[in-house]
Amino acid sequence: MSYTLVNENCFDWMRQREKNSITAIVTDPPYGVKEYTEEEIEKQRTGKGGIWRIPPSFDGHVRQAVPRFSVINDDPKERDNVYNFFYDWGKEALRILVPGGHVFIASTPLLSDILGRAMRDAGFERRGEIIRTVSTLRGGDRPKGAEKEFSDMSVIPRGVWEPWGLYRKPISEKTVAENIRKWNAGALRREDVNSPFCDMIESKKTPSSEREIAPHPSLKPQAFVRKIVYASLPTGEGVILDPFAGSGSTLAAAVHYGYECIGIEKDLEYYKLAQSAIPKLADLYPEQLRLSL
Repeated sequence: MSYTLVNENCFDWMRQREKNSITAIVTDPPYGVKEYTEEEIEKQRTGKGGIWRIPPSFDGHVRQAVPRFSVINDDPKERDNVYNFFYDWGKEALRILVPGGHVFIASTPLLSDILGRAMRDAGFERRGEIIRTVSTLRGGDRPKGAEKEFSDMSVIPRGVWEPWGLYRKPISEKTVAENIRKWNAGALRREDVNSPFCDMIESKKTPSSEREIAPHPSLKPQAFVRKIVYASLPTGEGVILDPFAGSGSTLAAAVHYGYECIGIEKDLEYYKLAQSAIPKLADLYPEQLRLSL
């Protein structure tokens, strides 16, 4: 199945998209709003940090920069910016999704409440939360400047999970079954006939083999992304959109399963990276291809 990748601001693209023309959205958005400005992205790329946190090396390995989500969490204006960003985005997403279309959207424990409020206010139903269990080196730090004095304390818990919000545009038909027949949307695709899609997914850090193909600071592993992408189209028919495509991991997962998909990425460098990475990521682990497809 072919895919479409567009170098554009997703708001501009979505405003021009026809109503009821997208079946599902799977995305990992730029929570920073501030982190992902051109100025801060350049700092991250050059290793200067800026609002991005450059973690210390571990076992001789240089770790990638990560967003300082606590900065947003502590600043009322930044929290308002995040709410307004996703409320406006949610209104556009609601318009272009078909009735019953789902949104899988990555979040953080510090910001998921803001995202949830914005999406509900935009008109979405909250359908739960997908928990990605993954051991990370985020959090668990001792008080800065007093690490030895307070060696038995942590300022914030060590992160071992990642929340993905699950939202649905209200169905237009009387029943979910009727909505599926009309729009190919309203439910989630089971892993197989006897195994429903579950809201906790065990995951590992993104393999180095994938990071070498797509060196993006927020790259998620194909083993995880493929699970949620597969679930997003209940009949296997329709169009998946990733409006914050990054290096293309969502599109790669969709291509792997033969799903039609569209990716929007405004950053030219990441757009070029995605062009190269999508077919390579999609071809990984061919044994995961479902026989039912």
